[in-house]
Amino acid sequence: MAATTRKKIGFIGLGHMGGPMAARLLDAGHHVHGLARNKERARSDALDGLPWHQTPREVAEASEIVITSVPDDDVLNEIASGPDGILAGLGAGKIWIEMSTVSPRVNRRLAAQAEALEAAMLDAPVSGSFPQAQAGTLMILVGGDESAFAHVDAVLREFGTPAYVGDHGLGLALKLAININLAAQLVAFSEGLQLAARAGIDQKLAADLMVQSGIGSPALKAREQFVLDLPDEAWFDVGLMQKDLRLALDLGTELRSPLPSTTLADHLLDAARAAGYEHRDIAVLYRVLEEMAPVRPTSPDQ
Repeated sequence: MAATTRKKIGFIGLGHMGGPMAARLLDAGHHVHGLARNKERARSDALDGLPWHQTPREVAEASEIVITSVPDDDVLNEIASGPDGILAGLGAGKIWIEMSTVSPRVNRRLAAQAEALEAAMLDAPVSGSFPQAQAGTLMILVGGDESAFAHVDAVLREFGTPAYVGDHGLGLALKLAININLAAQLVAFSEGLQLAARAGIDQKLAADLMVQSGIGSPALKAREQFVLDLPDEAWFDVGLMQKDLRLALDLGTELRSPLPSTTLADHLLDAARAAGYEHRDIAVLYRVLEEMAPVRPTSPDQ
């Protein structure tokens, strides 16, 4: 990468997704400034040489572009506001790329505050998990000012393929639409696999043939291995998925859009959390369904 294209980029939230994304920026030659709420948990092995700051304001002051990747609305509001927040460090011409999955309403409010400072804010949530973050193959859904998007397009391409969706909050609306489909697909796959296994079909054979059939979306193919052998480290855990479904349900209420499959998936995630699975990968929904019907019949007639 030519020196003229290098940017001073601040990255706040260097965890499961943000860590590998920031590492890709470093590998591309950008000057990256970092802040992690829990530095010990940040993927620092790939972030050698990154200057660490104490406050979001310091990161914003040191950067042309600020990127945030945090878990939820509460954390976003915490790092954005107050005398040490991102907004206090933004200035004219700076761009804030907010890559978390949060409420479109909160995003629009913060975008208006950024614009009052003559800065720009984009919502740019991603579709994909840790492997895609490492490989730079995420889908990035961007809402906000189109000229600001054009200015940071090359930076976003370090993470994958950006797509401009429209005005503030619309990138987030589309991300929620994608995630409710992911939840519904996983619930239906788990139901079908349990039915096949209880009918007497080998579980692995049934899972393999199901994902090879017409229902085999990339999302199901990627999670088949986890349904059969739940990983210790989640790609996308129950708590985060339920947070996204609740955001979608709130948006559905606001827009008067019925979301029946989302409501069902939310109930199953409630059951998963009650069983102690909040931090396990969402593939644990198959186990939750098994535990709902623990007595297995010896034949289909029983």
